[in-house]
Amino acid sequence: MVSSLRSWQFSFFFLILTVIEKVMAGYYAPVFRPTAWQLAHATFYGDETASETMGGACGYGNLFSSGYGTDTAALSSVLFNNGYGCGQCFQIRCVQSQWCYTGSPITTVSATNLCPPNWAQDSNNGGWCNPPRTHFDMSKPAFMKIAQWKAGIVPVMFRRVPCIRRGGIRFTFQGNGYWLLVYVMNVAGGGDIAQMWVKGSKTGWISMSHNWGASYQAFATLGGQALSFKITSYTSHETIIAWNVAPSNWQVGMTYNANVNFH
Repeated sequence: MVSSLRSWQFSFFFLILTVIEKVMAGYYAPVFRPTAWQLAHATFYGDETASETMGGACGYGNLFSSGYGTDTAALSSVLFNNGYGCGQCFQIRCVQSQWCYTGSPITTVSATNLCPPNWAQDSNNGGWCNPPRTHFDMSKPAFMKIAQWKAGIVPVMFRRVPCIRRGGIRFTFQGNGYWLLVYVMNVAGGGDIAQMWVKGSKTGWISMSHNWGASYQAFATLGGQALSFKITSYTSHETIIAWNVAPSNWQVGMTYNANVNFH
């Protein structure tokens, strides 16, 4: 009896150690799950080419090369959340309108821009993105997947969903010898960033401050050093490290790819 009890205790202790090891190794990292459906409204901007959606307040530049394509939307300030909403993914379907397609098909978009308030117009008549409205100003190609474009504006149901991205996180550098500005793109999981650090091959971890959109900055002399980044997700709070993303001869204006991404 005593022997069996000791054997059980040893097995349980071994199981706990295994779980702890896997947690430390990232096997049980937080995973972002879809949220509940909510009601909002959607419009569109630009034409079928989506050329007017390139750039945007998140700083992703060319949305094709940065991994987002034409399935994108500008968010009202409530959703944009001072830039912390950049990169988040939403499923959207048209509801309660004659302009909705039959069956209320669902499309998935990434947040790449801000739909700013228009205080010159009433919130229910043109000022669609005025706080506290929850609104999506979609690219025209994305809007045309859920409703007829001549509708102009339609009620929609939406929910946050995990972002599926190909490859690792991408980092585009700007700045100078004393100031590094990094745009963070192609983020999976929650799609967003809460906090970020940079480490040179000759420094410790340096905390970066949020600049705007999906960009973070460090006021430090990092030239001639290989750079690594530590990133925390705004949604899941998961933290990952992208080691040696940029070589010691990195340059501003260049984009560097990591081999890691969020779950």
